[in-house]
Parts: sequence; structure tokens; C-alpha cells
Amino acid sequence: MNEAAITAAAAETGVDPFVFSLTVFILAIFVGYHVVWNVTAALHTPLMSLTNAVSGIIIVGAMLAAGPVNADVGTVLGVIAVTLASVNIVGGFLVTQRMLSMFKKKQ
Repeated sequence: MNEAAITAAAAETGVDPFVFSLTVFILAIFVGYHVVWNVTAALHTPLMSLTNAVSGIIIVGAMLAAGPVNADVGTVLGVIAVTLASVNIVGGFLVTQRMLSMFKKKQ
């Protein structure tokens, strides 16, 4: 959602835009937690690959947020997002490689 849409939605309900955005963020965390933890083991590797792709998209957006010269809250959060998404991608590739190596024939 862009800022104008959040402000319009918050104005319709009479809620502060910050509280509205915080509520959406908390609900996204709750839904994401339940979606990820209810995945069967057979779907774990494809889900990890999808997570790596999503993290790649997050890095692009986070680099745009971290790019401005002036250091404000958005810049700091962008740098943190780039760092965490990079760790997630590297860890995801390592876990996926290890899981796929379990299916190789032993020589």
C-alpha cells in the first residue's frame, strides 16, 4: 500500500495512519508465521527456493530505501533489511544445497 492509500483507509475508519500500518504489519507477521509453520516436509525445499526469490526482491527494495544520502530512519531500516535478507538468502541456499545432497547417490 502506498502512503495515500493508507491515509485514505485510515481516514475512513477514523484511525491514526501509524496505528493502521502497525496493525497491518502485526497481522502480516501472524499470518506469515502460521503459513510457514504449517508447511509439510515435502514442500520445504520448494518453499525455501521461493523464499530466496522473495528475499532477492526485498533486497532490491531495501537498497532503494538505504540509498538516500541523508541518514534517517528509512535509511537505517533499509540497511538492516539488506543485511537480514542477505543472510536469509545465503542460509537458504546452504540449507537447500544440503537437502539436495541427501538425495544424491553415494559413490
